[in-house]
Amino acid sequence: MRHFTAALDAENIKIRKSKMIWITLAIFTLAPLMGGFFMFVLKDPELARSSGLLGDKAQLLGEATWPAFFSLLAQIIAVGGIIVFGFVTSWVFGREYADRTIKDLLSLPVHRTLIVIAKFVTVLVTCLLLSLYVIAIGMLAGMVVGLPDWSYATAVDGFYLLASTTALTLALSPPVAFFACYGKGFLAPVGFVIFMVVCAQIIAAIGYGEYFPWAVPALFSGMTGIEGGLESSSLLLVLLVGVVGFSTTLVWWLFADQY
Repeated sequence: MRHFTAALDAENIKIRKSKMIWITLAIFTLAPLMGGFFMFVLKDPELARSSGLLGDKAQLLGEATWPAFFSLLAQIIAVGGIIVFGFVTSWVFGREYADRTIKDLLSLPVHRTLIVIAKFVTVLVTCLLLSLYVIAIGMLAGMVVGLPDWSYATAVDGFYLLASTTALTLALSPPVAFFACYGKGFLAPVGFVIFMVVCAQIIAAIGYGEYFPWAVPALFSGMTGIEGGLESSSLLLVLLVGVVGFSTTLVWWLFADQY
């Protein structure tokens, strides 16, 4: 337990002192603010049109209500989270190869399983905090805009949607860790994330998104107009991807230095 705590502390220090966290915060600050802006435009399209804003295009979002805004925030986490969470994961695992500190970690008198788990816990905590940050900024933007239809039931449903979408998106991060280790750097995992996002868009567009794990969070968030309308098999696929990604990353750390 002492070794695990030490490994976790080391990973947390790396996160706090890196520029990566500020880049991700900047990205996740802009997204909910833009969502609040679109809701403002949608709430009063006549004012937006007279002010020169894109009121007609903003109407494509639907209606300016709290349920619609919760769904929009969930879509931000689902689509943006795959990229941002993948970036965080690739940094946590890939930097050891980029900075050439992997040999130092492998030579430590600490079981490598503990190092891998500490890295995944760091990714989990960091991404959860980023999601909470998005939700907090989004809630503040919604209150400033003055969105209607707020109620206890709406809040419970909205936070359930956000929590579930975050969990599904996080479950897709472990394969990124494996590609960071296999590719020994940042290029392979970032390329993998971009490729999966593109494939998710194409596969969802032709109607088979529920069978492609990287499209499931966006579908669950209501991007197609139906929130949470997925079979349990789709959710199990996402879980399976997470388990396989974690297992392959762990196996790589345990045996890669034998070659």
